[in-house]
Amino acid sequence: MHVTLALAILMLLWTAAPGLAQEPYRVGAIFSITGPGSSLGIPERDTALMLEADINRRGGVKGPDGALHPLKLVIYDDGSDETKAVLAAKKLIEEDKVVALVGTTLSGTSLAILDTVQRAEVPMVSCAAAAKIVEPAAERRWVFKTPQSDALIVGALVDHLKSRGLTRVGWLNVDYAFGQLGWLAFEQAAQRAGLTIVGNEKFGQKDVDITPQLTRVKGADPQAVVVWSIPPSASIATKNFADLGLRVPLFQSHGVGNKRYIELAGPAASGVTFPAGKLLVAEQLPDEDVQKSVLLAYARDFEARYGPRNTFGGHAWDAVQLVVGALGKAGADRAGVRAAIESTRNFVGITGVFDFSPTDHNGLDRRAVTMIRIVDGQWRLAR
Repeated sequence: MHVTLALAILMLLWTAAPGLAQEPYRVGAIFSITGPGSSLGIPERDTALMLEADINRRGGVKGPDGALHPLKLVIYDDGSDETKAVLAAKKLIEEDKVVALVGTTLSGTSLAILDTVQRAEVPMVSCAAAAKIVEPAAERRWVFKTPQSDALIVGALVDHLKSRGLTRVGWLNVDYAFGQLGWLAFEQAAQRAGLTIVGNEKFGQKDVDITPQLTRVKGADPQAVVVWSIPPSASIATKNFADLGLRVPLFQSHGVGNKRYIELAGPAASGVTFPAGKLLVAEQLPDEDVQKSVLLAYARDFEARYGPRNTFGGHAWDAVQLVVGALGKAGADRAGVRAAIESTRNFVGITGVFDFSPTDHNGLDRRAVTMIRIVDGQWRLAR
């Protein structure tokens, strides 16, 4: 009797032991769920939660120990504020003891937490665009990012402008990191391409009327106008542009790659062209495009749960997947996760095909950018 009971207890312990040994992999995430960046941060959060649920439904992340570990995302909202982003990063690192960070949403908040991340030696995969987040890579050893850098996006735009013979360009940008760094990249690329910038204006991210700046640009007689911002200010600029009766083509940045931009701009958005990744036009891609099946699968899953796809959710998909892949190789070891991300090659993501290296912590090339035109409220490949 006692032998049978002892055997039963041993069997119970042997059965339970693997489950008890499977400590969760804790990953921090900081998104702009509220504030001016919320149209980007909300789909990033939704995508991260979707991935967490899907991965855990399959049993979790298989670590180097051969066991399946639950993925635990600890998500904070920085309110699109740099100070809040720093506080969130410190809490995730010092109190929540996360293995890695995903985010932030905006370039300014990502730049604000760089020192915190670097000093703590915690790997971070940003969902923001500015090249300065990861350049130079030797000084950003612990930091990676998934959106295309300014030079890639601007390069595609400048090539498109030149191909259409639009050489006199008026420029407006939002007056914070995303817009300022976009301006620097455009100024350099335009000079190399022989374009003339005939107007250079700035506006605040909370401005409700950008008519004065647009009026000055209109007076410079441009052949095209570029606005570098995100909703809602990008949408306001678009409506003001139409109200002024400007008849030249309007171009925007990749910051308008979501339906919120079209909803806020209304009919004025029709005809706007911008450079972005391929997610918005996935169905229009040739079947031989290596990203097409990945893009369609993500679009289907996201839209079934949250509504229309957007490029920003795709940035978070890439970031979480890169961290999960690294956890599978290194487990809950921060240095190992960093090294695994840096050694990632030929990762087919939503934003593009990533090939990281010690000198490139963005890992994308021009294949990650296409030109998109808004036609009757829908995304179309620009020809």
